[in-house]
Amino acid sequence: MTNVGRREFLSALGLAASALCAQETKPDYTLRIGPVTVEPRPGKTFRTTGYNGSSPGPLIGVREGAAVTIDVTNESSLPELVHWHGLRAPSEVDGAMEEGTPMLMPGKSARYSFTASPAGTRWYHSHGMAGSHLDRATYSGQYGFFVIDAARDAGAYDREVFLSLKEWDGYLSLMGDEDGFMEVAYKYATINGRSLGYGDPIPVKAGERVLLRILNASATMHRRIAMAGNTFLVTALDGNRLAAPKESAVLEMGPAERIDAIVEMKNPGVWILGSTDDKERGDGLGIVFEYSGASGEPKWTPASTAVWNYAAFGNAGVEAGAGEPLPIVFESRFVGRRQPDHWMVNGKAWPKTDPLRVRKDGRYRLVFDNRSDEAHPVHLHRHTFEIAKIAGAPTSGVFKDVVVVGAKSQMEALLIADNPGETLFHCHQQMHMDQGFMALMEYE
Repeated sequence: MTNVGRREFLSALGLAASALCAQETKPDYTLRIGPVTVEPRPGKTFRTTGYNGSSPGPLIGVREGAAVTIDVTNESSLPELVHWHGLRAPSEVDGAMEEGTPMLMPGKSARYSFTASPAGTRWYHSHGMAGSHLDRATYSGQYGFFVIDAARDAGAYDREVFLSLKEWDGYLSLMGDEDGFMEVAYKYATINGRSLGYGDPIPVKAGERVLLRILNASATMHRRIAMAGNTFLVTALDGNRLAAPKESAVLEMGPAERIDAIVEMKNPGVWILGSTDDKERGDGLGIVFEYSGASGEPKWTPASTAVWNYAAFGNAGVEAGAGEPLPIVFESRFVGRRQPDHWMVNGKAWPKTDPLRVRKDGRYRLVFDNRSDEAHPVHLHRHTFEIAKIAGAPTSGVFKDVVVVGAKSQMEALLIADNPGETLFHCHQQMHMDQGFMALMEYE
């Protein structure tokens, strides 16, 4: 669907939704949680849980500020929740049990109503614990794009392409020696549910400006991707527009991060967009872009080794505004001997973590202090924050709801506490969340 066509569709949808709301009978969207089959390559299929019979689930697209009603029916055998990631939804419908959203039991339905805000590339996914069940929560196929179009969209592109990165057939792998710890590894990787070489190429035309909306829907994996023969013009991070788009040869994404990037199709050929890691591409993490009239085998060229830094997309050297310090220290209590670690926020693991207390409309400096040997993609529900310092270096102009804090490093972010209600903070790496890496932010 072209960019203009999708806007016309959304306008028509908005009119239809208004009429339906007036009747108070039908939702704007309906999601059914239930079994689906994923086939990353011919003959290799997996049964998982998804939405409306597919994985990824259907695109939800609305206008900023619109009232949205979504009916969800749980046709699976387990209690479930749908989290509206990156939206400013009220706590009771945000989709996190810890915030007070009721679990949706098997065979039951629930209606979720909220205002579509803020504009940008958001998404929806299952929100719960998985433990050793590597077919549940974010390991499953329960995810989909949720795009909120700005009331005034400049539309400096010709069409959109949605790309979701995901892995399948996970298993526990021992890291280190016999006393080491367990991590999740995967046998197959996909973009939009298909492995590289087994899905249909994305057709493009020379001269087109194609907006890529890219989502790392992985439960655990950090990804670095490039598009051979082409360069990205990054326009938004986590759906939040940059003041000035910036070019980048590569993109890096922790679990749950999104990047919007325009690619101007000015290098005809058959090119691979995929992981910069050869093994990951071999596992399937890639997709082919094929120019009209081009033929031959898809090409891959070695990608840039440039270091990824959020500050490159904002105002490096200009620090975001002041705020009351709110320390958030994360570290692990290493158990070893093949036992799960315990991840702690300010010295305690969930459910014993102390709440992070804020006042309405208060300004806070979130001081993410990662004292562990691993990078963590940390997520704050229902809010957006502005990066203020990275490893002590000031910056501003980059707004996020997930940020990867490097091992043994600090990052600071400016938060305006303007959305009262219970708000969950957690690592979006599923294993770490399961092992206690969560806390609630509470308004006084």
